[in-house]
Amino acid sequence: MDEASAHAALDVPRETLDRLEAFVALLREENGRQNLVSSATLDHVWSRHVLDSAQLICHAPSAARHWLDLGTGAGFPGLVVACLFSGQVTLVESRKLRVDFLTRAADVLGVTSRTTIVCANIANFEAPAFDVITARAFAPLPRLLALAERFSTDETHWILPKGRNAKSELEAAESLWQGEFRLEPSITDPDAMIIVADRVRRRVKGRRGR
Repeated sequence: MDEASAHAALDVPRETLDRLEAFVALLREENGRQNLVSSATLDHVWSRHVLDSAQLICHAPSAARHWLDLGTGAGFPGLVVACLFSGQVTLVESRKLRVDFLTRAADVLGVTSRTTIVCANIANFEAPAFDVITARAFAPLPRLLALAERFSTDETHWILPKGRNAKSELEAAESLWQGEFRLEPSITDPDAMIIVADRVRRRVKGRRGR
């Protein structure tokens, strides 16, 4: 998908697109100093990263107000979500250089007032439960659920882009976790899937019913 097609698929106001373009320009500049994203993906940054992040919004409930993105890295999906989502977004990233970049990028995107950027390892991060939890290329599903369950309730909505390994990761988690899981296709990669889940909880030992 070329840049023009990705712009069209985003379907956002010109002002929002201008802010995203400024963010992409900052990303390209900073990528020469620290490896934020693979250099091989920079020529397709709009589809591989921006649109890939933006598509997660459509899987979130309209009533959601507090969004948690774990292992935000270069801002995908967290900062793109913050640009398109009307509620508050908390971004957790353990690397200080990336947190410094995220802080500057949030300012460029005009979302500073609606984002909380935390420099912490997830194991040391404490917060109340969130309405939505996302994580992109952060950890295999069983480990991700174990790390993040304390930020969730039965009402939390999980939106987890998992690429081409989504089905196998979901199968690996089923012995320990139960809930309402489904696989949604990615609009940026015909072979990739997004795990969307509700009512996620640890499986009661000896019971396999959902």
